[in-house]
Amino acid sequence: MKPVYKAHPWHGIPVGEKAPETVTVFIEIVPSDTIKYEVDKESGYLKIDRPQKYSNIIPSLYGFIPQTYCGEEVAKLARERGSEKVMEGDGDPLDICVLSSHNIPHGDILLQAIPIGGLCLLDKGEADDKIIAVLVADPIYQKFKDITELPEAILARLKHYFLTYKSLPDEKNAIEISNVYGREGAHEVIRKSMMDYRDLIFKPI
Repeated sequence: MKPVYKAHPWHGIPVGEKAPETVTVFIEIVPSDTIKYEVDKESGYLKIDRPQKYSNIIPSLYGFIPQTYCGEEVAKLARERGSEKVMEGDGDPLDICVLSSHNIPHGDILLQAIPIGGLCLLDKGEADDKIIAVLVADPIYQKFKDITELPEAILARLKHYFLTYKSLPDEKNAIEISNVYGREGAHEVIRKSMMDYRDLIFKPI
């Protein structure tokens, strides 16, 4: 019998045949987590990055899109959209927040999501985009086709989390949101991240 091995969630799982309209997502953390988990790039296993130090918790499912990378193409796009301080991509797979009305109790799972927009975060000169998506066939969120259709409280909660999750109470926010974009903008970021991944893996010698 031929051995079966677990696929690496970044490299071994396709982004999805219908990308960027619908994408495969690997979920690392969920709103109930008090530990920040992330995929170990070498082994592909989920590891503890750090305990959550503060009371704010991620307000959605959170993970990344396989076979994407935030490199020069993503950074160039951010600069074209007015983020003049961006020097480079953050060197990680493209992050994604997935909105769902269901209680999904743990990460280390795959799901299908529909991107509806995104936040371009600037972190120490790096473009660190967060795609906003909805879970495929979710009975509540599937009706939202663009980030502009979301209730303002949901978007405000996402913005607040990312602006404060790395800052001490008496510190100035180290992160800024340089722009917010809708569905078409999210599709373009995903395409650019797929190009960056291609260049990362298959760049000429």
